[in-house]
Amino acid sequence: MKQTTNHILLVKPLCFQFNVQTKETNAFQVQSVENKQELFENAIHEFEHVAEILQQKGVSVNVIDDTLHPEKPDAIFPNNWVSFHERGEVILYPMMAENRRLEKRIDILEKLKQSYQISKIIDLSYFEEENKFLEGTGSIILDRKYQKAYACLSPRTNKDVLYKFCETIKYLPIFFYALDENKKEIYHTNVMMCLGIHFAVVCLSSIHDEQDKKNLIYELKKSGREIIDIDIHQVKNFAGNMIELIDGEGNPIIVLSQTAMKSLHVQQISSLQKHGQLVPVNVNTIEMVGGGSIRCMIAEIFLPLKHV
Repeated sequence: MKQTTNHILLVKPLCFQFNVQTKETNAFQVQSVENKQELFENAIHEFEHVAEILQQKGVSVNVIDDTLHPEKPDAIFPNNWVSFHERGEVILYPMMAENRRLEKRIDILEKLKQSYQISKIIDLSYFEEENKFLEGTGSIILDRKYQKAYACLSPRTNKDVLYKFCETIKYLPIFFYALDENKKEIYHTNVMMCLGIHFAVVCLSSIHDEQDKKNLIYELKKSGREIIDIDIHQVKNFAGNMIELIDGEGNPIIVLSQTAMKSLHVQQISSLQKHGQLVPVNVNTIEMVGGGSIRCMIAEIFLPLKHV
């Protein structure tokens, strides 16, 4: 199984704004002081810049527009509701916020079917009726090569759903609790952890249980990855929310926000550069208002290509 891909999905927002339904569990959201129109224009500019940069790097970028109705303030973050897998499987996830459940669009899957093979859709949305949630590759960090699923448990990342996901896709669940500086559960694993082919960025100090921490370190080292430890300040600056992709020449690139890049120390940057070219992008507005950064914007596509 491949750990990284050259194919991604981006959803261009039409209603991006501060989501009041997610603010209680997402400490990264900051209420915007800008008017809605200016906010939207800034977000669109940042989105288009991300798509352009990645296309210039040779990444196959599938851009699909959001729909105006119903309003979906977080549609720009498709990685939370869907994941795409090498055997042609598509998994849909249970979302905590009711207005985020509206992001799950079958028409997006139909459009992707024009280029990719989809053999099976696995819908875990029924867990929403039990108030149990698992928000895609926000909640779970997938080690696709060794078939492990890392997750920090939180109101948005439920252990029962994690077990069901892992049972369905034959992955090993590895879970723990990760806390911010206020001892509050970090809402998504992908803000404190990132897995590349040969590296793992992780905030070890956020894991207070020593046995959980030792187990995580053991599993990461067992997979042969270099651990790049970040602190909670860097987590707050989205240093954990980076993603490794493959460029048009088959080389790894590590995409991260400018906010994250500025928070990294020289040694951390040097360690990352051993594993791929760093590609910093400006998504300041999206980070501040949406509470998610560049990794949250990208749904990786591992589906088999259709042969024309």
